Amino acid sequence: MQNQISPLILSFGGSDPLGAIGIQADLGSFAAMGCHGLTVITAILVGDTTQINEIEAIDADILVEQARTILEDVPVAAFKLGTIGSIENVSAIAEIVSDYPEVPLIFDPFSTGIPDQGQDSEDIYLAASELIIPQTTLLLASVVEITRLAETWREPSTEDTLALDVQRLIESGCEYVLVTGTSNAPNEVANSLFDQSGIIRHDSWPRQTGSYLGAGATLSAAIAALIANGLDVNEAVLEAQEFTNAALTHAQRFGMGKLVPDRYFWARESEEIRDLDQPEADVSA
Repeated sequence: MQNQISPLILSFGGSDPLGAIGIQADLGSFAAMGCHGLTVITAILVGDTTQINEIEAIDADILVEQARTILEDVPVAAFKLGTIGSIENVSAIAEIVSDYPEVPLIFDPFSTGIPDQGQDSEDIYLAASELIIPQTTLLLASVVEITRLAETWREPSTEDTLALDVQRLIESGCEYVLVTGTSNAPNEVANSLFDQSGIIRHDSWPRQTGSYLGAGATLSAAIAALIANGLDVNEAVLEAQEFTNAALTHAQRFGMGKLVPDRYFWARESEEIRDLDQPEADVSA
């Protein structure tokens, strides 16, 4: 008899040799949530714990072949999209996901770890705002990044236009926007979830000390996995934030640079509990 399969998530993203961001990071978060990750490489990253030094986009034809081949074979419960790599990849991904309108799409286009590609970056974000964001179930971006996206359709402003900018994204077709970094308090982290009615949840907790690589990637991948498991967006966002906070609490220092979230902290905690439950060996014999 065939066993019940885990929810399958197709992740488009960069290949990070460290595993802090990108495809490898997504796989860790998916597994922690009981999902199986399928991957489409959009770019090759070169870097370490201090920084990503280079990004080399995958040819769009190769990207399409990766995605179409796997999608013709297996059903997916969600799409997760991170680093895109090139403007050609924007068009390719937009066309692929448009063939599966019933599949939720979680889009996390920004990463502070990815080097800026100059004008190419601006062109990628402009194309994504026109082709991908209107198909997105949930967009994850910081306050600064929302402003950066907004600059593609309005003049820069010194006023607080966050709610208006988010509403513009939602009016374009995006169902939900999770804005990170919505607190001005230096010792607090806060995120706000918007839908067409405005803010529908606001969560905050004490800021952890240290510099991390992969916090945002952990959050967006966990949200995708929880949605793939059948949770609604509101509940998925809450549980994903709790998971991410715990992964940061258990973050590890692999090298000389930033800390990397431990997405398998729960497994190590389970091992510790099992060890405590085991009776001590009799060494007197």
